[in-house]
Amino acid sequence: MYEFRMPSLGADMEAGILSKWLVQPGDRVKRGDVVAIIETEKSDIEVEIFASGQVEKILVEKGQKVPVGTLLATLATNGEAAAAPAPAPKPVAAPPPPPTPVPVATPAPPPPPAAGLRSSPAARKRARELGIDLAAVTGSGPSGAVTLADVEEAVPAHQHVHPVARNMAAELGIDLSKVTGTGIGGAVTKADVEAAVRPAALEEPVAPRDRAAAMRRAIAAAMARSKREIPHYYLATEIDMSRALAWLAEENRRRSVEERILPAALLLKAVACALREVPGLNGFWVDGAFQPSAAVHLGVAISLRGGGLIAPAIHDAGRKSLGELMADLRGLVQRTRAGSLRSSEVSDPTITVTNLGDQGVETVFGVIYPPQVALVGLGTIVERPWAKDGMLAARPVLTATLSADHRASDGHRGATFLAALDRLLQAPEKLP
Repeated sequence: MYEFRMPSLGADMEAGILSKWLVQPGDRVKRGDVVAIIETEKSDIEVEIFASGQVEKILVEKGQKVPVGTLLATLATNGEAAAAPAPAPKPVAAPPPPPTPVPVATPAPPPPPAAGLRSSPAARKRARELGIDLAAVTGSGPSGAVTLADVEEAVPAHQHVHPVARNMAAELGIDLSKVTGTGIGGAVTKADVEAAVRPAALEEPVAPRDRAAAMRRAIAAAMARSKREIPHYYLATEIDMSRALAWLAEENRRRSVEERILPAALLLKAVACALREVPGLNGFWVDGAFQPSAAVHLGVAISLRGGGLIAPAIHDAGRKSLGELMADLRGLVQRTRAGSLRSSEVSDPTITVTNLGDQGVETVFGVIYPPQVALVGLGTIVERPWAKDGMLAARPVLTATLSADHRASDGHRGATFLAALDRLLQAPEKLP
């Protein structure tokens, strides 16, 4: 038996509103499937499940606000789920009720093989929602099984709708076919639905909430706790970015416009690699002790259009190529502002990076986001006089800062990290 509980989607979260269930009792799910939408003070989050099996009971109805840790649903694991229903043949047939064990071969469907159409539970559910005929979808899964990705691929671009946007449209009576999507691939986002609502409809929402103000309160509470409980120390260094920017310009000349890399991605890559050299800054302070993380999950501070910010994670950033990091960063920013983040992206950053370079800020000293033990601040790259080998010249210079928890590290370790960051940026072509 697996217990699915209200997850903690950040240290500043005490409770969340169960906005929507994407599964029902009897549905089969696998690890990583999105099963619910949780509304927090910062954003609507797509929550994944971390077990495979069959949904037994749903214990909290949509619209309820419940504390973190509350039992939301129970799941029978694969072994239990197989014993609960009456024995059924191994191949998965499309509809659940199996009155008699007859082979799947009825006169109606012509081309599919006699063994029946194989598809994942998530794919079948999504196909029902979108009115997609699974027989017309080419499967890319094992033995030609139709996956969720195959169903999404089969949907015309104008029909892609984020779950939160679909839920809001249903509540407000908005016809999604008349909404122009601005998300990835023309997907309809929550912001698109809000823009389509006439002022008259906005005057009478179901439950008006000033999310921007609520987010400010949540951020203030987390930062107040951080400054109260964490003994911060601060370090800063100036980094000559001449070689890094020259190498990046040359690298981008070899890439198409869509594949070009921004300096922000190069900086994130260097931060991740420096943390692999100095792992004492990458992890969590829990129960009075530092717990290092084997992987570097970089939390990237992203400002929201309505005010406030959120810092979802780019997972395993140290092992990704620059191209992969750039694609992840671009997608993360788009999905954050569209309100379609996943719970895994907001619950496990091992360190946060805040980059205010695009705002013209030269130096930023951030406040650590508990239970993390460090935060890296990056400013804008400015031209400054720089003396080297007895020569004075104007060089592009970046100010990098570190805010760190004195319980987990000290100034020497923090300085070692900043020195590693500088050294890595002097040889960007060697970044793994």
